[in-house]
Order: sequence, then structure tokens, then C-alpha cells
Amino acid sequence: MEANKEPEMKKQEQSQIVELGSDITKSGKGSIYTLTIIGQVEGHQVAPETVKTTKYEHVLPLLAGIEESDDIDGLLLLLNTVGGDIEAGLAIAEMIAGMKKPTVSLVLGGGHSIGIPLAVCTKKSFITPTASMTVHPVRMTGLVVGAPQTFRYFQRIQEQIADFVTSNSRISREDFERYMMATGEMATDVGTILYGKEAVSSGLIDKLGGLNDALAALHKMIDKRKGKEE
Repeated sequence: MEANKEPEMKKQEQSQIVELGSDITKSGKGSIYTLTIIGQVEGHQVAPETVKTTKYEHVLPLLAGIEESDDIDGLLLLLNTVGGDIEAGLAIAEMIAGMKKPTVSLVLGGGHSIGIPLAVCTKKSFITPTASMTVHPVRMTGLVVGAPQTFRYFQRIQEQIADFVTSNSRISREDFERYMMATGEMATDVGTILYGKEAVSSGLIDKLGGLNDALAALHKMIDKRKGKEE
């Protein structure tokens, strides 16, 4: 019976890589769960089949399991997202921000729109030199009721995003809102595109670096946590 468990576990891990873009790496330094947030963060509305998505209903229970598991020491969050559903993105970000286990994020390619709260929700954040992050106001496609209450609703959501980002990074609220409302940066939109070094100098992201840097920071946090527990 015991001999059959290992192949079954490997099958489950391979299935997670295919379905969720996640993987568990075990070494002498500790056990790390790698989770990817790619494409569009899908919320209450199902995106077309041609769009790559990260489904929040898959990610939320996964995060709860990571936090409770004795076999996982830390979480590495890899981001390459265009953004997506605001409530779904914030739900994932709040879950990660509330974890006690060591967490590190790495922005690869892009961490746009609602991807910004996801990038800053970890205990340490990194961005590669070529990666970019788009800061822009809240917007909605489709039918919108043309009333003052709609504008106020957008404004309140925007305030919640600004509160979360400024609470979980070193950027000031004034600078974040200035980037959000800037004109002249983007041809068909309001907002600002920040590349690697700019994202770090603004205080939005902690450090410039790659995979090795993110893993080194995560292992350091794991070692520190294990030392406290002992």
C-alpha cells in the first residue's frame, strides 16, 4: 500500500502544475510552494476560453491549505498578469497579506492594474528590470448606470485599493494617486507605467532582482521563522 502512495502524489503534483501553475519544491533549505498569477484574474464572470486566466475560486482554498500545512514552509508568488476582476484580485491579496508563513512575490513581465495589490501583498516583493506595472484608476466595461452613485462607488473602490497598496508597500498615498491619475504617459488611457527600477524607487516594490534573489529572501525568512519556533 505504501509503495503506491508516491506515484499518486507525483500525479497530483503534476496535475497542480498543469491546472493551477503551481508546484511544491522540497530541499534541505525547506519546502516552498510556488504559485503563479498569470493572464487575467477571473472573478464572478467567466472569461472567454481564448483568454488565459487565474481563477480566484481555485486560489483561495489553496492559500488556506498552504497556511495550515505542516509540510510547506513558505510561498513564492510569481506574477505576470494584466489585471482583471477587482474583488477577486483583492480577495487573493488579502488572503496572502494575512498569512503568517514567509511570502515573497516576483513580478515577471507585468503586474498591471489589480496585479499591483497582488505584488505588494507579500512580506517581501521583487521585480525584474524588464517587468512593468501599470497604475490606473478603476474602470468598468459594459453597461454602467449614469448616476452620481456610480461615480461614488468607483471612487470608494479606488480608495480601498490605494489603502491596501500604501499599507503594504513603501509608496506614499500622494505618489500612488498621482501615478494613478497621470495624463500624457499612456496614449489611450490615464495612468502611469512603471518599469523595474522605477517601481522600486517609487517605493511600490521592495527590491530589483530575479528568481535567485526572491528565493534567497524567502529562505532567509524561513530560517528566521524556524529559529524562533525552536
